[in-house]
Amino acid sequence: MTKRLILGLLAVICLQMSLFAQNNDPVLFTVADNPVKLSEFNYIYSKTNGDKANFSRASLEEYLDLYVKFKLKVQRAKEMQLDTVPALKRELAGYRQQLANSYLVDKEVTERLVKEAYERTMKDIDLSHIMVAVKPNSPKSDEAAAMKKINEVYAQLQKGISFEQAAKDFSEDPYSKERGGRLGYFTALFRRGFYEMETAAYTTKIGQYSKPVRTAAGYHIIKVNNERPARGELTVAHILARHPKGKDGKVTSTTESKAKIDAIYKILTAGGNFEEQAKTQSEDKATKSKGGLIGPLTTNSPVDESFKDAAFALKNNGEYTKPFESSVGWHIVKRISKKDKEEYDIAKRRLQTKILENDKKQKSSSFSRQAIAKSAMVNRIKKDGQFKANSANMTAFVNSLDSSFVTPKWKVPTTGRDKVLFEFSNGLKFNAGDFADYARRSSTRMRANKRTEIKDLVDQIYASYVEQSCLKYEESQLEVKYPEFKSLMREYEEGILLFEATKLLVWDKASQDTVGLKAFHKKNPGKYKWGERAEVTVYTLKADDLASKAAIKKQAKSTNSNTALKEMDAKERKVAIQSKTIEKGKDERLAKVDWKEGAMTEWEVNPRNKAESFMRIEKILAPADKTLKEARGYVIADYQDDLEKAWLKELRESYKVDIKNKVFESMIKK
Repeated sequence: MTKRLILGLLAVICLQMSLFAQNNDPVLFTVADNPVKLSEFNYIYSKTNGDKANFSRASLEEYLDLYVKFKLKVQRAKEMQLDTVPALKRELAGYRQQLANSYLVDKEVTERLVKEAYERTMKDIDLSHIMVAVKPNSPKSDEAAAMKKINEVYAQLQKGISFEQAAKDFSEDPYSKERGGRLGYFTALFRRGFYEMETAAYTTKIGQYSKPVRTAAGYHIIKVNNERPARGELTVAHILARHPKGKDGKVTSTTESKAKIDAIYKILTAGGNFEEQAKTQSEDKATKSKGGLIGPLTTNSPVDESFKDAAFALKNNGEYTKPFESSVGWHIVKRISKKDKEEYDIAKRRLQTKILENDKKQKSSSFSRQAIAKSAMVNRIKKDGQFKANSANMTAFVNSLDSSFVTPKWKVPTTGRDKVLFEFSNGLKFNAGDFADYARRSSTRMRANKRTEIKDLVDQIYASYVEQSCLKYEESQLEVKYPEFKSLMREYEEGILLFEATKLLVWDKASQDTVGLKAFHKKNPGKYKWGERAEVTVYTLKADDLASKAAIKKQAKSTNSNTALKEMDAKERKVAIQSKTIEKGKDERLAKVDWKEGAMTEWEVNPRNKAESFMRIEKILAPADKTLKEARGYVIADYQDDLEKAWLKELRESYKVDIKNKVFESMIKK
């Protein structure tokens, strides 16, 4: 095959691919030869109209007209070079940063965690574990010793020792050790600091055990014994007949408690009231005053399995169990209600709140769900971006440091700043100088003391710097990876430009163009009018001088307000008289009286200061034109509309709009 033939075939293939891409996302219309793709219009139409986006001809034609007008204004804004204004560029950059944080953290971390948590809450897992205890932020020697021991236990399991025997021999959890590590059933979400244990529980197959995982309590090896559909959440009440105990805390007898619970059960079966029996007979001080009511009961509730098994066996609300025994005594449990399984859209807000609250309360952030998920995201970014570190340059940087690094006196090195510490496949590089500047500002370095090992300190700061740099790299890829992000950024950028252009050419002009406003007002005679109005006098009497009410109203009826004010001695009687002009239909009190001169309203109490007032109509005014000052707000609004219409007319004359009718027709569904 000749070179020319190969090139010819490649050209045909490329053309076909190009045509395929164009057909998949054709141009709907152009403004000044700038294309607007079908996908863009579909996105904005669907987003704006929501449930009303029915893709009918009328709806599409209406929105297409609006979007063409929008694009015409954006075109003028760009021609005015508003996209180069520093303040607007800063505003757009600030929005992009906020949106990027939302995509990087909310979408890939929080949203993933919520979906993961929801799926996990569908199952209960029966667990056993072997634990080697070590606290968060323990000395390195303790951490190393604990890791060494758990790895040795793991090696024993690999050699064939039974999990139960290994738990009895090596586990440091006194609660489960003697039971071969058996913990029982658990469901997501595990308590704070145990996310890695939860992940191991939900990703290990039945009958198998996990590799060692670290939690806030130490290192664990998890074995999954079984699983079942999640039991969910119950609200229950109970009556307890407690086992008597001796001074050593051990149960001395079960006979007395059994006899008591049997007597209570007999009363209940004969029609006795459960709540009343709980209040008078139960020996659970925490719940008896509430009729035995216990808060939500779940698989994770810290009560005996026998209690949970009996409660979840009840099928209907209002049913109660036969007496059964737990480690503390004999119980009768009544089912009050069961929480139904929630759909994801309903459950996600509750789960998100719970995850975020748990992480905030987490003493060591390294064990929080978000920290672990964020770390996984950073590793994914490294892999996708082909992260490449230069360990030799990093070692050279560490070797250049002296003891002043752990003090405020440390000065950033001036040599070797251009040495690359790591880079990504797109050419984004981070050098020693950038890292040194970051280290200088680091709060981790600020909190260090002279006993801190320099290498350990640099490692901590470097890990944080790499994470931040990975997020910076990922930010640069958002438009490529997320079409919705690209659409949102375009939408916001064009929105800023539209706002600024409209402000300059319409809003500001309408409010500041005095000559234009006067001319517009004059050009529209009779448009801005007062309806029929009344000149009224408002008489107000304070609450501490209400005895003269009848006399005041009598005086007001027979004289005008000026005469009344003099004759009633305002100072002594504490009467306030005020004149107002009120348009017909604008006052509820006047609506209750005849619209004529001399009409008076009833006394009305002001609820705030208890003063009483009434109004008297002095004169009826005929409809009249409003002055520019009186109608200014309305005139400005109408003048803005007039300016915008003229602007749009000028834009259509200035820029060619070409609508692709076939593409438009393809969108219509009804």
